[in-house]
Amino acid sequence: MAGFGDCETGERAERGAACPDLSRVEGALSESLIAPPAERRDHGGYHAASAIRHAATDTDRPQGSAMIEQTLSNNFHEIRDAIRALCAEFPDEYFRKVDEQRAYPEAFVNALTAAGWLAALIPQEYGGSGLGLTEASVIMEEINRCGGNSGACHGQMYNMGTLLRHGSQAQKEKYLPKIASGEWRLQSMGVTEPTTGTDTTKIKTSAVKKDGRYVVNGQKVWISRVQHSDFMILLARTTPLADVKKKSEGMSIFMVDLHEAQKKGLTVRPIPNMVNHETNELFFEDLEIPEENLIGEEGKGFKYILDGLNAERTLIAAECIGDGYWFMDRVTKYVKERQVFGRPIGQNQGVQFPIAESFIELEAANLMRWKACELFDKHESMGAQANMAKYLAAKASWEAGNACLQFHGGFGFACEYDVERKFRETRLYQVAPISTNLIYSFVAEHVLGLPRSF
Repeated sequence: MAGFGDCETGERAERGAACPDLSRVEGALSESLIAPPAERRDHGGYHAASAIRHAATDTDRPQGSAMIEQTLSNNFHEIRDAIRALCAEFPDEYFRKVDEQRAYPEAFVNALTAAGWLAALIPQEYGGSGLGLTEASVIMEEINRCGGNSGACHGQMYNMGTLLRHGSQAQKEKYLPKIASGEWRLQSMGVTEPTTGTDTTKIKTSAVKKDGRYVVNGQKVWISRVQHSDFMILLARTTPLADVKKKSEGMSIFMVDLHEAQKKGLTVRPIPNMVNHETNELFFEDLEIPEENLIGEEGKGFKYILDGLNAERTLIAAECIGDGYWFMDRVTKYVKERQVFGRPIGQNQGVQFPIAESFIELEAANLMRWKACELFDKHESMGAQANMAKYLAAKASWEAGNACLQFHGGFGFACEYDVERKFRETRLYQVAPISTNLIYSFVAEHVLGLPRSF
């Protein structure tokens, strides 16, 4: 990661490469992250297009119990098996080392890209797989269930949806094929500001039109994956708040070339944090953006952004569900094996009940995830379902993680068990991308019809 950790050089490695040989992970991980990759190829038969038609030959999970396996949906076995086979080439040791070195899982993201998984939601006419949010959620879930962290790449899934739904034909033809192929990454969305996290309509970053260009000034914070993205979708105010009838009006979205922008007025400052998640402060000083980089109509950016947020929350719900099942796999296996006073600790109700409760919550969250995906793929209103799915899944994964850590005892804090890493990773989603309290407010106002509280 440029300027963040010792595994990356200032130049991002070429993308679309084959996976490294991970048989010598301990000795070669750093080199695999920075070495020039091999020529792009389909990844060992795990390609997204073929997975829909054919089940992968390797159907063994990297870990888990038969009891937990039975809870998986009977649908999408081909996709699940293909993702598991790909993830098997990136074992726990890989993600452990990436986390220790505060690096970016470049090789893993390259593998997903080369296999076509990160282009799942891009229509086939632009080189993608043309799948729905349902299938995309399965991809994200399985990555996390296999011990990985989709947070490194999930932005590639949902950010392009804003471009797909609201961009011009010329913009879609320019960007989507290269995003689908992996030549370009669109992993970042610049919305949040230091004083406007929840109340997006109060953003202060401005874009003033001048001589066929927009001049951008302002600041963003908590913007993810900027250092590993080629482009970013930026929300800025094009009409002052005082001059609009509704506070949600007067904002626009732009496609920003991050490489060019950092030469002409954009400063990126990484924010170290408790989880290995690349996030940054951005400072714009008279950054000029070509007029043709405006997406959709000027002044309608807030509405456009909301479209993408529902997909984001649903996919993150799926990731949390994957985390939750990972914790369930690990804790049930451990408490069956761990002997204290001549009997497995899993025989005690004090151990069984919290695990069972977490599992019940996880299954309920999973049902809401499927409902949100179904409505999205039918192009029906699903804001409430997306928010509720994210809330339930984030809570369930956190409770599952807490039980897993607790019943591993001291071993849960040991890095080699990976529980503490996943515990930190899933904790993030109690806060982002939408807080629990804001979900409560949304449901109270928009579902139950209660007066607006803020």
